[in-house]
Amino acid sequence: MSESQGFPQIGQNAPDFHAVTTLSQDFSFSAWQEQDWVVFFSHPADFTPVSTTELVEFARRYEDFRKKNVKLIGVSADSIHAHLAWFDNVTHKIGVTIPYPLVADSDMRISHLYGMVHPGVSVTATVRALFVIDPKRVIRAVIFYPMKVGRSVNEVLRLVTALQTADQLSCATPVNWQEGEKVVLPPPRTVQEVEERLSQPDREVKDFYFTLKDPKA
Repeated sequence: MSESQGFPQIGQNAPDFHAVTTLSQDFSFSAWQEQDWVVFFSHPADFTPVSTTELVEFARRYEDFRKKNVKLIGVSADSIHAHLAWFDNVTHKIGVTIPYPLVADSDMRISHLYGMVHPGVSVTATVRALFVIDPKRVIRAVIFYPMKVGRSVNEVLRLVTALQTADQLSCATPVNWQEGEKVVLPPPRTVQEVEERLSQPDREVKDFYFTLKDPKA
């Protein structure tokens, strides 16, 4: 995908790439992903305060993501040497070890591939872009944050959980949904489905088109 095409969108395949990361000198995105979900995020630069808070919080929540079969990977337009120095600094100054890979992208090839560089903001640094990618390597969600606003890791985890729940139960999730709360059933498509829905006691029927269900039922 060229720069003129913008960023990969929901429903498209996530572009594969090879790169150097903090965990591998010969990293293949598709081979590394295997059959897991992925949260792929960018930050503007190493050794910056907001990005450091994000780097650390993703590390602290790493096991929460792994329990949901989600892998984390970051990228910025910095060298592998800068990445390694930043990781070492975080370990010694904050006491947190970073368990996920960070892609070195000095030539900004991968950042442009994913539309993470917004020229109206900067041509030398990425905005805070984030892609949720499913096990089939299909992009399921895209979020962009400005450089000055840190992301909510809680929201990223909630988003992945909602996507997984919607897939598993063939449903949708309502506003402010949290794991374990009622989900939204798809609207009925026939008169018979309308009648069946209105007669089912284990549903919270607001109207024939708007029905909630306990995900555990």
